[in-house]
Amino acid sequence: MSDKTQKTVRIKWIRSGIGFTHYQKRMVRSLGLRKLNHEVERPDTPQIRGLVAKIPHLVTIVEAPKTPAWKLVPEYTIHPPVAAPAKPAETAGESPAVEAEKIEAPALPVAPASSPAEESGVAAEDATEAKSGIERHAEVASSAPEDSKPADPSGGGGEP
Repeated sequence: MSDKTQKTVRIKWIRSGIGFTHYQKRMVRSLGLRKLNHEVERPDTPQIRGLVAKIPHLVTIVEAPKTPAWKLVPEYTIHPPVAAPAKPAETAGESPAVEAEKIEAPALPVAPASSPAEESGVAAEDATEAKSGIERHAEVASSAPEDSKPADPSGGGGEP
C-alpha cells in the first residue's frame, strides 16, 4: 500500500503522566506527543493502535478537523491568455494619403525673430532654455531645410 492511500489516525494527549509508570510515559513520548493537549497524526497501523490501547487513560483518538468550505475555494483564478483577432491593415474607405494627413501635426506659428530675452542682452542659449518645448520645436522645424534630417522628436532643439 502506498503512503498516500494509507489511512491515518489523530491521537491527542488528554491526561498528564504524573503518577503513572515511566513505561507509560515513554509510550506517550513514542507516539510523538510532547505536551498535554497536543495532537499528532500517525499511520493507522496495528502497532500504533496497540500503543494507544495500552494507555487509553492518557491518550484518545480524535477525528480529523473538518476543512471549512471557504478554504476550498481558491483566492483567485488564473485564466489562460486569449489571442486577439488580427486587425486588417487598411480600412476600405480611406487611402494611405488620408491617413498620413491625420497623423501629421498642424503647423505651429513661427516665433518672431527677436525675443524679449535677446533685447535685454541675455545670450541666445539662455533664451532657448527659457522657451517652452513647443516653441523650441516650432523654431527648430521652421529653421530646418526641406532636404535635411527631420527635427529631433525629443524637442531638444540643439545644433543640427
